[in-house]
Order: sequence, then structure tokens, then C-alpha cells
Amino acid sequence: MRPSGEPIGLFVTRTAKTVSRGFDATLTEGGGSLASWVVLASLKGGRHATQREIAEDVGVEGPTLTHHLNRMEDAGLVTRARDPRNRRAHQVELTAAGELGFRRLLARVQAFDRRLRAGFSDEELATLRRLLQRLADNAARDDVAADGDLGGATATTGTRKSEARRKEPR
Repeated sequence: MRPSGEPIGLFVTRTAKTVSRGFDATLTEGGGSLASWVVLASLKGGRHATQREIAEDVGVEGPTLTHHLNRMEDAGLVTRARDPRNRRAHQVELTAAGELGFRRLLARVQAFDRRLRAGFSDEELATLRRLLQRLADNAARDDVAADGDLGGATATTGTRKSEARRKEPR
């Protein structure tokens, strides 16, 4: 039986774009961008300090991160210095202005999150997360036939194959 209405992938894509535009506008109004927010949040989290570690954390390639860091350094939000123990690595740190920028954007991110959560119970939000994760897992699978038959595979099997393939060097 064919589901009625718009394909779920298209509906989720349109919804994601609407949410993304709203999030981008929120960050822009606070003087930031998605790129600056994820870098500031990554640095503030204190899990790392090298450019390579930050790139891995935020999910971008090294040259892309370098471009963002150049802008952020010019704006006085971060500093970069060669690691004395490894001359090939650059250590990145927040400046006082970067700390202020993080706090300013954090307040906006939290307000946007409250706006998105309006009218949802905690249980509904937990269900939404589970359902969205299931959609993501299904999207990552490569073993779904055109007619939707999963061929007996479990949800994690296809996901693991897809994740392993993404991690392989190209």
C-alpha cells in the first residue's frame, strides 16, 4: 500500500530547511553564523584545541575550517599558534571577545530552542528524537530495495555499512 500525501523525505527536507533558515537568522541577528557558532561551541566545550580536532568535531574539512578560523581570528574571536610540541599543529583558543561572542550566541540558541519546543511535552520531544533518528538511520542504509523491502536486514546493519564507507579514505 502506498502512503498518502507528500513523500516523507520531501516533507522532512522542507521542514529542515525552514528550521535551518530560522536558526541561521537567529545567529545572524546575534552577530554570528552557523560556522562561527559550531567552532565557538566546540572550543568552549574544551574537548580539544588543535585545528584538526576542531575540524573533526564540527564535521568539516581542514581547509574549510581554516577559512572560518581566518575570519574569526580577524574578528578577534580566536587566536592560533603553532603547538611547540608539534610544529605542524595549530592550537586554537578563544579570546575574551570569543567568550563574549559565545555567550551572546548561546543565549540566542537557547531562545531558539525554546521556540522550537513550544507546545511539545517532554514525552513528545523524546518521541520526536527517536523518530528522527530512525529516519536518519533509514536514510543512511544502503540495503533498502526500491519497493521498500529491507531484505531482512536490521536497522543497524545498513547504518554500520554506510558509516564504515564514509570513514574510508577516498
